Parts: sequence; structure tokens; C-alpha cells
Amino acid sequence: MSIILEDSTRVLVQGITGKEGRFWTEHMIEYGTNVVAGVTPGREGQYAAGVPVYHTVRRAVNDIEIDASLLFVPPRFAKDALWEALDAGIKKVVILSDGIPLHDSLQMRKAAHSSGAMVIGGNTSGIISMGHAMMGFFPFWLDRVYKPGRIGVMTRSGSLTNEITAEIVRSGFGVSSLIGIGGDPVPLTRFAEVLPLFEEDNQTDAVVMIGELGGTMEEEVAEAIENKMFTKPLVAFFGGRTAPKGKKMGHAGAIITAGKGTVKDKIDALNTVGAYVAERPRNVGSLLKSLLATNRIKI
Repeated sequence: MSIILEDSTRVLVQGITGKEGRFWTEHMIEYGTNVVAGVTPGREGQYAAGVPVYHTVRRAVNDIEIDASLLFVPPRFAKDALWEALDAGIKKVVILSDGIPLHDSLQMRKAAHSSGAMVIGGNTSGIISMGHAMMGFFPFWLDRVYKPGRIGVMTRSGSLTNEITAEIVRSGFGVSSLIGIGGDPVPLTRFAEVLPLFEEDNQTDAVVMIGELGGTMEEEVAEAIENKMFTKPLVAFFGGRTAPKGKKMGHAGAIITAGKGTVKDKIDALNTVGAYVAERPRNVGSLLKSLLATNRIKI
């Protein structure tokens, strides 16, 4: 079992004929992803990465049953592309665009909730159900980083994720599902909204959260643990421990404002509810072993 994405999930790629869209669609299919169609206005009748291309999402869903959509579109077009997917009845969408206008992001999150859809992104590498399927761009051929297992990962980062998952693998574990929440100021799905899916997944024994300074998503995770919404072991690592207040560090969402969002605040909140926080990436594996032993979980 995986969360959000399975090898049977029928995937549409919006923007499939662009350079990146075509390149990564080919890799997704190579990995086992069930990509069934693509959309690029004006390109209907063509094929890209071996799948048919349509003018619109509506025309695609009229011909082919589709469960999820992946958006390879510029940030200024992301809102319209999402509207098109939601209007066609698609309930799972991953948006890779970096730097979606703030007002657009707010409208997009509201629309996703109104439609009962799960929309991941923006500014994310995507999602991957290890060993089964992916929506996004992951160098899955790196065995020391992308190995199937029973540890769930949710992250705000891209490159830092590779480092952490490599430590998970080096410690003898592997990953069940990896969900890239994304680094924009308004994530369309938040950490605490992903946790119940990991809680229900009988092939996930623990979760690693890769967070950053700024925002309150990590504190929301602590609240979810306190309220018993999530009961499995959780290990966290935070980027930006030494960032000064008022300075943006990397992602647009990684900024401390109004005295909130410091890494110390997040660490204190998680420690209070029994989660472990790694001081360095290399500590993640040993903390996982310790927590799993404490909870008498064998992997």
C-alpha cells in the first residue's frame, strides 16, 4: 500500500510536450508510473513519451479514465491549469511550479478544499511511492537514496531530501512514500494533512519530516501528535537553524515573521510531544533506530 499514488493510478501530464515535461514523463514511465495521457493546447493528435496528447484536460478525460494530474507549467499559468484539472473532476494534483503568485496560491488552496481534492505543491519535486510510481522529478536510479522500505518521508525541501533519505538507507531502512509538500509560502497541502494518510498506511512504520524555519506547519504536526491524530514514531530535521530573524533562507516560505517560525520553537514543540529532532542529517538513522526500538517495531 502507498499513500496518494500507486502503480495503478492513471496519471495525466499537463505540459507534457515541453522539454522538462517530456523528459521526466519518460522517466516516470520507466519507473512504472501509469501515465495515460498528456495535455498541451494545440498539440492534440500528437504523442509524447508514447502517450496521446490532447488540447484540454476535459477532452482527455472524455477519452481516458484519469485519477491524477501532474503540472509541468510556468507559475503564472498554474492556477488556470489547476482549475482545468479540478473542473474535469480530477482529485489528485501535483504542481511542480516554483514561485506561484501568493494570491493565486490562496485561491488554489481554497478551490482544492471546495472540490475535495488533494493538491500537492507548489515548488516541490513531487511525490514518489518507492519502487512503484512517481509524479515529479526524482533521480530514482540512485539506489543509495531511493530504496523501498517502511519509513514515510514528508518534506519542504528538494536537495536536502536526498541527503536525508540517503541517511535513512545507510542506516538499513528504506522509504515507503515520499511527499514533497513544497517550499512556497502557501503550501496547497500541509504536513498535518498528510499525517493521517501515513497513520493509516500499514506499510509505514515511522515518518521522517524535513522542515525549515518559517511558518507553523511543524508546530501543527506537534499538535496532531498531542491530539493522537498521529501515533507512529516521528523524527524531524530542520534546515535553517542559524538563520537570522527577518531573513529569507532559500525557499520563499522560509522566513521568520512576527516572532514565530523559529527552528527553536519547532524543536521545542516536537520534543514536548515525544518526537525526536536530529541535530544533523547523519543523526536521522540512529534516532529512527532508537524510536523504533522504544516502540518495539521491527523493520
